Amino acid sequence: MKLPIYQADAFTNQLFKGNPAAVVPLEEWLSDEAMQHIAAENNLSETAFFVKEGESYRLRWFTPVTEVDLCGHATLATAHILFEELGYDQEEIVFKTKSGLLTVQREGNLLMMDFPADDMPQVKPPSVLFKALGIEPVPEVYRTDDYMVVLESEVAVAGLSPDFRMLNEVEARGIIVTAPGDAVDFVSRFFAPQSGIDEDPVTGSAHTKTTPYWSKKLSKEVLTARQISPRSGELTCRMKGDRVEILGQAVTYLKGEITIA
Repeated sequence: MKLPIYQADAFTNQLFKGNPAAVVPLEEWLSDEAMQHIAAENNLSETAFFVKEGESYRLRWFTPVTEVDLCGHATLATAHILFEELGYDQEEIVFKTKSGLLTVQREGNLLMMDFPADDMPQVKPPSVLFKALGIEPVPEVYRTDDYMVVLESEVAVAGLSPDFRMLNEVEARGIIVTAPGDAVDFVSRFFAPQSGIDEDPVTGSAHTKTTPYWSKKLSKEVLTARQISPRSGELTCRMKGDRVEILGQAVTYLKGEITIA
């Protein structure tokens, strides 16, 4: 069986920046095992698979080791491929996902994703979290499925060099570390060795958590953000009640074909 495959860099307008995601359009679903094998073979932080259902699309995301409930950059990459490579000619795409209905709209040269906001409660974290990050304990730590650690400065976030083996002992989907930005409203990094990704280049889903926090902290509804991984990526985030609108660009890197038994 031959399947089309695309790869796009999300949250950037430059190749080799942002977060790469593979996108595999399907006529009908493969087995979960087959999709997991494809994602492992691609060895990217996410591979997205979608099937058309009426006027919308069913969308699923796989890391190299597991399926996840929400992935922003692979959603952006999928919408980009539909608009730019597959001739989708409407202004809005509706995706059915494990996190509910997600929409992506054109907004000038940007794509705008509408996600549920995640307003995280403050928690007392395990001491291994700070040890793994290589920092002294800080007072502001929040958690839902991820931990979010708030530091004082962009320099502090940029200077982190986590012990990923130790960080893998922390029971969470991943760890967000965030701080005020020097040239943007806030910066972040995202570590997820638990999901097979030591550091994710740009994490859309993390901004459903950081945006509510910084919106309250800075008394702003529209915020600029940068994920300061080695590849880096740029996002605009807007609070809309209990939703977060995340805007970014994407560029196509690869168009090809894969063969599976």
